[in-house]
Parts: sequence; structure tokens; C-alpha cells
Amino acid sequence: MSNESPVLWSVENQVARITLNRPQAANAIGLASSRALSAAIDAVVAAAPRVVVLTGSGARFCAGGDISEFVAGQDDMQGLIDRILVPLHPALLRLATMPAPVITAVNGPLGGAGIALALCGDIVLAADTMKLRAGYSAIGLTPDAGASWFLTRRVGASKAKELFMLNDTLSADECLRLGIVNAVYPAAELEQRTQEMVGRLLAGAAGAFARIKVLCDGAGRRDLADQLALEHQMMLVSAASADAREGVQAFAQKRAPKFG
Repeated sequence: MSNESPVLWSVENQVARITLNRPQAANAIGLASSRALSAAIDAVVAAAPRVVVLTGSGARFCAGGDISEFVAGQDDMQGLIDRILVPLHPALLRLATMPAPVITAVNGPLGGAGIALALCGDIVLAADTMKLRAGYSAIGLTPDAGASWFLTRRVGASKAKELFMLNDTLSADECLRLGIVNAVYPAAELEQRTQEMVGRLLAGAAGAFARIKVLCDGAGRRDLADQLALEHQMMLVSAASADAREGVQAFAQKRAPKFG
């Protein structure tokens, strides 16, 4: 894959990595990068890795939509944005709902659709240089790429509306306090900390992780009775697995488990 591509991806040793690769444009999402990201996600999902990392190149994670493309296409901005979102939305759904844990390593400032790309991860790690500003309503637009869904799940509807309407800038520490990100590290340490998290997840029980994602991601749509029924079902599937047998034996033998 050419390093000139707007999105880079690779799969090695059961770890997939997707990198937004337009540092000169703050990794903004335009028509070409939307299509490239969709293709990268399709390839990664098909490879069935055990862990996925999504990050950006350069000093910024993702500024959101490419405003320069919007300006150039303003005579039919509606059509342009539709062509961007048609591949992007299904791809992000595939990424967020794949069985493997997804880590997003937010290497710098983000806004707009960058919020969705950051928060689609199961675990969101951020550099201390991160800043978040929604920005949509400042130019008369509304959230896309799942930004309203992901942010609302992390901070609640009231705070999400405030952030989308007023476009205040949040620091990395403020994002941590609000639960928007899971951890904040010095920028120079983000890659190391991400790899440490990858290692921890690789050592875990992949099947259990997949079922945990289903249980937690859908909990808000279910009542307690339905959640209990699904927990029952998932627990029985887990109990029948080789990982559960290994985990129980390892616990009894006071050793670290070796999951398949």
C-alpha cells in the first residue's frame, strides 16, 4: 500500500492498524479518504484480527470533514456530503461492531467526524495534546458518522447537546474527567501505552471479549429482563468454551491463563 494513500492499514500478528494519513490536512475526511477508510475497514474486518488500533498520523487525530472540499463543492454541498457519508457510515458500523476490541489512539486535536472516529473505539487512549471541539453547528451543520451517538453514550444527552451547540473546546484532562476518553498520556508515550494495551488484550479471551461487546453495547436498548436473558445465554456459550476451561484451571493452579 502506498504511503500516499489517505488511509493506511496493516494486519500483523493478529493486530490490525488503521492510520488516517493526511497530516498536511489534519487528517480531515473528504471523498477520497472516506472511500479509503471504508476499504481499509472492510479489509481489516475480513482479516478477523484479535485487536484493532485506529490512530492518526502527524500532530492531529482528525479535524472532521474536509472544509476545503465543502467550499469547492458548495454549489452541491448536499450531494458531496452524501457521497462522503454513503461509504463512511456503514464502514464505521462494521468497525464498531466487529468482535475484536478496538483501541483508538487519539494522537492530537479532533473535531467533527473525528469525534466519531475517536469514540467508536471500545477503549479510547489520548495524548495530552488532544483537544476536542465539535464545530458542526458553527458552520450550520449537524453531527455525522455516529458522533452524536458515541458522545451521548459517554456524557449523556444534556452535555452532548451543549458541546454540539456551543462548540466549546475541551482539553484532554477535561475529556478524561467527563469520561469521553479512558486515559490520557504524555504525547511521547501514547504509542508505547497503546502497545501495552494491545498486549493485554491479545493475552485475553477473544470469545469473551466479543460477547462482552454485545452485552455492553446493547444494554441501553434492552430492559433488565432482556439483558438478564442475554447474559444467561452468553454465559452458557462462554462456559462451553475452551477458554473458560483454561481460565478456571489456571485460576486453580495460580498461574496466568493461556487463551487460544
